[in-house]
Amino acid sequence: MFEIGDNFMNEDEELERIRAKKLEEILKKSQKQKTEDVLTLTSSSFDNFLENASLPVLVDFWASWCMPCKVMAPVIEELARDYAGKAAFAKVNVDENPEVASRYNIMSIPHFIVFRNGRPTERIVGAIGRGPLEDALKKYI
Repeated sequence: MFEIGDNFMNEDEELERIRAKKLEEILKKSQKQKTEDVLTLTSSSFDNFLENASLPVLVDFWASWCMPCKVMAPVIEELARDYAGKAAFAKVNVDENPEVASRYNIMSIPHFIVFRNGRPTERIVGAIGRGPLEDALKKYI
């Protein structure tokens, strides 16, 4: 025999299960959007991507241990969403791709380079916020 309290408990458990499932769907969707907005480049994909890019490309040189890099990551993702179709956005982990970092003399991170027609056109170093990055990018759009 069920008592009133038991019935409410089952409904609460069901609601909690539904909430948890919805939250998981939202998180998966947001992670998918982020990975689509900012492309991760490696030593093997870097040159090919830049050579074939028809848009200006903002490349974020970063490392997982770099706190200023982590601060700038959402800024890059936001710019990527706001400038979709006008510019491309990519990131290169300097620890995993040291040859690319060396080729472009990356000595401090975060380090941003705007590429146009496969060539570097502008560099910005440090956790500088959205404004300066956006200003640099707008010159080439």
